[in-house]
Amino acid sequence: MEQLTVDRALAAWAVEQYGSMVLRLAFQRLKSQADAEDVGQEVFLALLRERTFQDEDHLKRWLVRVTLHRCEDLRRSAWRRRTVPLEERTAWAAFTQEEQACLEELWSLKPRDRDVIYLHYYEGYTIAEMAELLGENPNTVSARLGRARKKLKLLLEEGMCDG
Repeated sequence: MEQLTVDRALAAWAVEQYGSMVLRLAFQRLKSQADAEDVGQEVFLALLRERTFQDEDHLKRWLVRVTLHRCEDLRRSAWRRRTVPLEERTAWAAFTQEEQACLEELWSLKPRDRDVIYLHYYEGYTIAEMAELLGENPNTVSARLGRARKKLKLLLEEGMCDG
């Protein structure tokens, strides 16, 4: 098995290939474009400090894990405890108009519930893959995904989403 060795060329490729995914994941977690961009920058700087990955899938999983950890670090920091203007939260070109219309409903879910919804529906991860990625039991991830689906369905059926 050939390993991927991180150099500037691989890092640049990773930014092009996965930059949008990292930003979208950070944005759905933090509700702020500016904070998502900061996290994205930190993630790709951390990538430059890594040495090798088993394959492209390992690199992608690493990017997702590091993005979630950096989001949590920022959320816990004193800097993040400021008010984020609504206009900064509601529109960002990385999301389609339809996706933007439902972000508020998605944001009413707990962050960990949003993570499994995002990873499953936007990134296409299976329950087993998400469990490995998040370091949790597959049954736990499956239950969380089921509860998150039900909550989101109720919110959307109540007509809260204008999309």
